[in-house]
Amino acid sequence: MAEDDGDTRYGVSDEDDDEDEIGLSEEAEEQLSERNEELKDKEGVEKALLEILKDVEKGFSDQWERANAQMDYWDIYNCKLGPKQFYSGTSRVFVPLVHDAVNARVTRFVNQIFPPSGKHVEVTAGEDKPYAVMSLLEHYIRKCRLRTNVLPALCRNGDIEGQYNLYPYWARNERHVVKRVKRSMTVDELPIDTGEEHDDIEEETIIHQQPWVEVIPDADVLVLPQTAQTIEQALDEGGSVTIIRRWGKAKIRKLIRDGEIDKEAGQQILAEMTGKDREKVPDKRKHLLDACGIKDEGPNKRLLAYETWTKLKIDGERRICKVHFGGEKLVLSARRNPYWCDKVPLLSASVMKVEGAFKGVSKITHVETYQYMANDAINEGMDSAAYALMPIVMTNPERNPRIDTMVLSVAAVWQTSPQDTQFAQFPQIWKDAFTIVSTAKDQVFQTLSVNPAMIPQAATGKKTNQAQIANEQQVDVLTTADAVTNLEGEILTPLLQWFLWLDHQYRDEVLTVESFGRMGIQAAMQRIEPVQMDRRYEFRWFGVEAARSAQQIQMQMAGLNVLRGIQPQYHPGYQIDLTPIISQFVENTYGPRLAPLIFKSIKDQLSISAEFENQLLQAGMDLPVNPTDNDQEHLQEHAREMQEGGDMHGTIRQHIVRHQMQMQLKQQQQMMQQAQQQQGAQGSPGGAGPGVAGTPRPGGAAGGPRPQGQMPPGVIHQDRMGMGMPRLARG
Repeated sequence: MAEDDGDTRYGVSDEDDDEDEIGLSEEAEEQLSERNEELKDKEGVEKALLEILKDVEKGFSDQWERANAQMDYWDIYNCKLGPKQFYSGTSRVFVPLVHDAVNARVTRFVNQIFPPSGKHVEVTAGEDKPYAVMSLLEHYIRKCRLRTNVLPALCRNGDIEGQYNLYPYWARNERHVVKRVKRSMTVDELPIDTGEEHDDIEEETIIHQQPWVEVIPDADVLVLPQTAQTIEQALDEGGSVTIIRRWGKAKIRKLIRDGEIDKEAGQQILAEMTGKDREKVPDKRKHLLDACGIKDEGPNKRLLAYETWTKLKIDGERRICKVHFGGEKLVLSARRNPYWCDKVPLLSASVMKVEGAFKGVSKITHVETYQYMANDAINEGMDSAAYALMPIVMTNPERNPRIDTMVLSVAAVWQTSPQDTQFAQFPQIWKDAFTIVSTAKDQVFQTLSVNPAMIPQAATGKKTNQAQIANEQQVDVLTTADAVTNLEGEILTPLLQWFLWLDHQYRDEVLTVESFGRMGIQAAMQRIEPVQMDRRYEFRWFGVEAARSAQQIQMQMAGLNVLRGIQPQYHPGYQIDLTPIISQFVENTYGPRLAPLIFKSIKDQLSISAEFENQLLQAGMDLPVNPTDNDQEHLQEHAREMQEGGDMHGTIRQHIVRHQMQMQLKQQQQMMQQAQQQQGAQGSPGGAGPGVAGTPRPGGAAGGPRPQGQMPPGVIHQDRMGMGMPRLARG
């Protein structure tokens, strides 16, 4: 998989080319052919599909009220006044209470899910951790832009719509780039090298392929039966999972070219597409475009299609199939599940689980009326403020016949007696309106579990002590952890598994080597069979646990210091192995990308042959040296390669310098070991010999900070404590 950051392309050995030319076996080709077989023309299949289509149409009709309510919730978030407001006056002010609360939750949840350490993947394995595969997953997390695009939108959808919906798939596109190259000059176009070079250009096709994730609106997702607890249960009970797709004519033509839908059915639907509005479900994306000030002119020129996943009986066996419906009584395609894992590519989970229902309840449902109340109060207050800011002039018309001269202007002169004219002030009702808004704000924040630690606030007159602040922070941590744990377990951890499945099905090993360098070589050499993915390794999202374990790392290091000081006679029959503790500590602290480079396993330090290194170096790869390399032998082989094949990229010369530096380092280490053996081993910390400066003694643990400042009233002085030791008097 090629990268945009200009990574150098690496070559492959002839052995890899031979393996690629072998191809698939006849049995494998037959299995892939069966997955691509069109099923709608089989006997009885189309009739069964049309029955499923009726249930799908009825299901979307049943959740029509839910979809409309979600559009109202999006209006509340986008601060759009709607018809549900009671007061209709001159002012058109919207108080963004729900908007601020939802954004505060999104910010806190996303930061909790993506810790600063950059570690997001945790693996449970019965052997050494597959750091290469973990690095590959971390790479996919960055390439999919989960941190910037996907998770903020997903968390926002969850709070407003009550349901998280993700759709993973494999994306592939090509770029045709042009680059400058050096070519040898020939004599009269004969293959005779003159020793001279000239500049030339050549075109190269770079293929980009990676997993991608789409956030699906809840109104576009239907799971039948509605009472199913999981997607697997819905399919097992004879139900279906449907996602609404809105296709334009260009999209339909592309699907026909790619073979995704039947050509005859696709051309029929193109001929029937008119400007008539066929929208049967509220379009959330169009709704958001309107909120952004963009007018969408295309909803009447799109096809409302259904992507339905269900189990069909094919050749006497029930199989998961992917079906496309193009309208009433029109089946565009019906095929077996194209994914090798045989799973439905929809990750769906409710924010607040309701017993007996697949979908959850929106967070906005419980604060909707408070938002309307705050808007009505603030608009009534602003209308009254317009009168309160202007004084009321009271005058006696009998004693003041020149009322027409009393004009409000700069340096105005009123020809009237001051005793006959008085000023009055309109009641300042807007102050009461702001009190109502403040009350509604407190209730909205309490219902949505937003505390002062989650949202920036101006300083108020309310005084808080350290205990109250600590309590608020503790509540914030617990509330956030409870919310993001659901998101981690139901969405993110299965998403990592989908990344592995998609990678195993679509990724080319050569392209992976091109993108990852040395890590890619390790990933390419390590083959993961699909049947072993759920058994050999178990991956899970670690971002939430990383925030929780920040304090546990300190406790682990204190316990490590205690363990290493326990003498062997105190645990007969057992031995202490600190390797797992140190490995976990390094991984939690520095992340999976730096951990294998800092705390290395001897098994991973396998030397690469000098001939294979020459192939990679000639391709432009900047290879580091391996500690187990035979430096003298590698230097001779690299020098010979540089003389015979040249060094166009300069990587061979740089690699030779690294081997020379490694030889000097090995000699210095050997001399230091000999000097230490002559002087004798140094004493261990806390033992009879001198310890290492800055290292705690075995069994010691870091103490807490000393109390500073004035103690609270009523505290007994430490000199008067029964078990305490009086301090030494000075003077």
